[in-house]
Amino acid sequence: MRVVASVPFETVRRRFARAHPLELTHEANTNDEAEEHILHAQRTLGAWQRVVLDRDDLLRIVLPWHLGEGGERELVPASGLTVGQAAGRLRELGDTYARTNPVCARKLDRMTTAPFSALFLSARAVPGVDYAGLVVREGLIHLDGLHRALAWERAGRLTPGTRIEAFLAVPAGSAAADVRHRAGQDGD
Repeated sequence: MRVVASVPFETVRRRFARAHPLELTHEANTNDEAEEHILHAQRTLGAWQRVVLDRDDLLRIVLPWHLGEGGERELVPASGLTVGQAAGRLRELGDTYARTNPVCARKLDRMTTAPFSALFLSARAVPGVDYAGLVVREGLIHLDGLHRALAWERAGRLTPGTRIEAFLAVPAGSAAADVRHRAGQDGD
């Protein structure tokens, strides 16, 4: 992971809102839940960094509890899985997952060819039922982008040269940006 710059929360909020409209009309729009996770991260940690992740970083992102959009199979247990582990679970389930979790499967299919876009992460687990049972409480913790990250990995798009932008909530006071990388600019 490479830190590009510290960014103000307003930049994070603007980037999220632009890419995740709350009124977006598609099946199982969970943008409001993701926005709540981001607000929890702001209240809990208080600072943000714009970072660039490579494939290894992406596969280590810890995903919180995910019921598979109300399907029959829990994709990620309350204890959490990494993106790499959850992608492996999807491979093992094969076509069964689409039959038992059609809404989640459609989201994954839709994201397979979606352009790479910023993920939203936290350096620590945030308050909320989705994060309460996480075994791994620090590292790269998912706030938004589960379906995109899983779909990109499943489709083989996360190659060794892939770089993905992310916004990472960090404890206030630890967000010193590398001044050689546009420190003080919000990157917007």
